[in-house]
Amino acid sequence: MTAHAILGLLTFGDELTGYEIKRRADMTLRFYWVSPARSQVYTELRRLTEHGLVRADTRSDGGRDVTTYAITDAGQDALRAWMDGTPAGFPVLKHTVLLRLLVGHATAPEQTRRMLADYLDDLDGAIADLAGVRESLRGADGVGEPFRFPSIVADWGLDYFAAEQRHTRRALESLREHEPTEHEQEPPA
Repeated sequence: MTAHAILGLLTFGDELTGYEIKRRADMTLRFYWVSPARSQVYTELRRLTEHGLVRADTRSDGGRDVTTYAITDAGQDALRAWMDGTPAGFPVLKHTVLLRLLVGHATAPEQTRRMLADYLDDLDGAIADLAGVRESLRGADGVGEPFRFPSIVADWGLDYFAAEQRHTRRALESLREHEPTEHEQEPPA
């Protein structure tokens, strides 16, 4: 999957250094996929180059060698074969907040509420970040434009984060509704 993600990041018509690919992954993939580590990016780039799916060009830049990468026709074909020949698959949800909520009874109720409130703060930050990415794609997101599909992904992500906010607020409200009152917490006399 990392190889396909890197090939996909190289399909926008530009040549990128490994560092730039990592930056692009961090700016985009992190919203819906694990952004690969820098070492993983370079390992995949070497492997993709060896298989002829990516072309590496090295040039001197101020006394140091800089290597840029571009997808080859064979890389485009491999990416297309993956896109056309594999099922969409169902996403694996690794949701740490839901895992912690599942066992919320193992801690004090206020700790669970604090965790959910912190998650709401994190969602606010993610929404702001993704909204900035989405805004940067405007003007190149029309039919036939290079960033049409990334724009659709950004819109999907914004909707997803908004749904996460609704679910988190609903969980917080449910926790408040089911809190015992002070009178209920007192031991019987």
